[in-house]
Amino acid sequence: MDIFASMRSFGHEQLLLSHDPSCGYYGIIAIHDTTLGPALGGTRFWQYKDTDEAVTDALRLARGMTYKAAVAGINLGGGKSVIIGDNRRVDREALFRVHGRFVETLNGRYITAEDIGTSPSDMEYIKLETDHVAGLLGLSGDPSPVTAYGVYVGMKAAAKACWGSDALEGRTVAVQGAGKVAYSLCRHLHAEGVRIVVTDIHSEKVKRVADEFGARAVAPEAIYDQPAEIYAPCALGATLNDETIPRLKAQIIAGAANNQLAEDRHGDQLEQRGILYAPDYVINGGGVINVYGELNRWPAERALKKAGEIFETLLRIFDIARAERIPTHRAADRLAEQRIAAVAGLDRMWTGGEGGRRQR
Repeated sequence: MDIFASMRSFGHEQLLLSHDPSCGYYGIIAIHDTTLGPALGGTRFWQYKDTDEAVTDALRLARGMTYKAAVAGINLGGGKSVIIGDNRRVDREALFRVHGRFVETLNGRYITAEDIGTSPSDMEYIKLETDHVAGLLGLSGDPSPVTAYGVYVGMKAAAKACWGSDALEGRTVAVQGAGKVAYSLCRHLHAEGVRIVVTDIHSEKVKRVADEFGARAVAPEAIYDQPAEIYAPCALGATLNDETIPRLKAQIIAGAANNQLAEDRHGDQLEQRGILYAPDYVINGGGVINVYGELNRWPAERALKKAGEIFETLLRIFDIARAERIPTHRAADRLAEQRIAAVAGLDRMWTGGEGGRRQR
């Protein structure tokens, strides 16, 4: 893998690879763009098959965070970090304190938070080494309920654009994944009278959703073949690819996973099939909104209300896509890039003070 070529193609500013043999720490921090503010992105703890896969994931996720923050209208850039290893290990303090020390070396250019394989308790260990961390116990904590709410209202926006009404009652939604975000999403769907089909590689999580929400459980590979009007990818990314897209029976794709498209061309394929795609980094923006709220000491209600704006943002993206005859993922990119370019182009203003600094 040519790392610099990958950074150039994605437009990244910085990539940090770190190692500490004392606890078996192998970590990667990717910073994509800091035009709008410091780079925010969670720490993912995952057993990647090799370093190239981990670097690629970090780069893609960091870029997604830039666009996610831009579309959400908050003043943050995009970053991401990954720790390579088994996220089921119980001896976590040293590992996450080391991670916190490497985050600290970036002097605030990067702020981390919770992601797949990590928890608010892990963030507390990071906090012992750096102040550049969010998602702490007693503050915003677990962002999954806000993320799930944003996905839920985004799904309703897609329904309105597709069927003329945002009502989901009586619809069937196939949910891939039964983790924290998916569980909270299913709670909203069940309350509205949605029929749920669910899968996950962890059978105990599937059983919980089935028991509490009357969901029908299927094998992981069978989820793509289900007769459902909405497919909600809420696990790992790249599940929309050459193999799965032809199998889908859904009219809408609206889920919480990051990097749902294996490649951009798969968004084009969805458009060609007449499937309405709610771009992932738009519909799952509730998590970054939740963290931004913590950094700015918002009350929980304000973060939830801000996540509710995902409904109108998606309707705007669907309108752009329809008017310009482009796929929805390209319309979302256009909206994000317009905001970044507008802020980057602002004239610097005299603010007085020491040294006569000019600031944006």
